[in-house]
Amino acid sequence: MKNPRVIFAGTPEFARASLSALVDSGVVPVAVLTQPDRRSGRGKKITASPVKRYAEEHGIPVMQPVTLRDDNIVAELEALEPDLIIVAAYGLILPQTVLDIPSRGCLNVHASVLPRWRGAAPIQAAILAGDEYSGVSLMSMTAGLDCGPVFASQSIGIDPEESAGDLHDRLAKLGGELLVENLDEILEQRIAAVPQDDSAASYAGKIKTSDAQLDWSQDANELARRVRAFNPVPGAFFFVGVASDSDTLRIKCWRAHGVDDVNATPGVVVSSGAEGVVVACGSGALCMTELQLPGRRRVQANEFADQLDLCGQDLG
Repeated sequence: MKNPRVIFAGTPEFARASLSALVDSGVVPVAVLTQPDRRSGRGKKITASPVKRYAEEHGIPVMQPVTLRDDNIVAELEALEPDLIIVAAYGLILPQTVLDIPSRGCLNVHASVLPRWRGAAPIQAAILAGDEYSGVSLMSMTAGLDCGPVFASQSIGIDPEESAGDLHDRLAKLGGELLVENLDEILEQRIAAVPQDDSAASYAGKIKTSDAQLDWSQDANELARRVRAFNPVPGAFFFVGVASDSDTLRIKCWRAHGVDDVNATPGVVVSSGAEGVVVACGSGALCMTELQLPGRRRVQANEFADQLDLCGQDLG
């Protein structure tokens, strides 16, 4: 299709990568939908999304509705007469009134090989589950949660030491490439979407900060995956001190690996030094190699040991 009229809907960096690939390929959206500006960072400054910043830099009109269940917003989208709406990590549900607007439907760039990991946090879920592979799918959107038929997908291996942030960056790039490679065929209806096998579906819910707290009763390798899955957001953490103690510290762990040959009470710090802060777990021990005290920068284990000696303490 020559000069397609496309609306792009997305918010974070993952979506910006797809928008950038789209523009670089010569397809400039007639409008961009993105979430309203939010307060973020330590100073809680109002910050525009990566997608909004990119769109403004390239002169693309930006819309930031609080909801799409608004007749005025639906009318504005209809007036743009889009052939396709492309969605990538937008963060708002598209009601049927919006799904019905474009002549070629709505296309979602999703960070998993569907039906594996439908939902809000597929990257973290893949690492938490110990999956060997992740990937990106181009899905025709329906009213259900990531359950529409799939036009194309591509998988990549997950490195055993890879963090969610690292995997995110690779998948964001892959998503943009897959979108551009298949866009013409999708628009010209030369490619058919294949229904998903619902019986093989799994779901990745939204991440809560509490999900990132380390539970020393768990298996060490499971905790190591948790550290990777929540790096960089929200960051795996544990407490030193009693909950009622005003001196209790919330310490973040950014890098860690499991150690098998340790047998001690879960939560006890068996060693702390240049090799890492080693904490006994329900099975094995977690060796933490990069940590961060509140208000400090991230440091390697040897420097952390100089800041705070945890050896022999019970964190349980």
